[in-house]
Amino acid sequence: MKIYYVYILKCSDETYYTGFTSKLEGRFIEHQSGKHKDSYTYSRRPLSLVFYAEFTDPNIAIEHEKQIKKWSKAKKEALIRNEFDKLPNLAKKKFNTE
Repeated sequence: MKIYYVYILKCSDETYYTGFTSKLEGRFIEHQSGKHKDSYTYSRRPLSLVFYAEFTDPNIAIEHEKQIKKWSKAKKEALIRNEFDKLPNLAKKKFNTE
């Protein structure tokens, strides 16, 4: 059974990159070595792999990748720290009630 990965890289500028692959180690090496000069991570190296999740269905993995890409930095950091209980609150919009 083939495994697919959704992963988050922490960049040297403290931003995050979220991606999808079936070859996690090889894809990380590509990011770290700067294989793709036009990529988001190229000028933000060195990188750290800070999170990954495994999936057996590529369509579900891609759905999760797209979802995580829309998340705030705070929500991604909660996911990275395995603080799953914080995720719902970080998804709520904050309104100024003054």
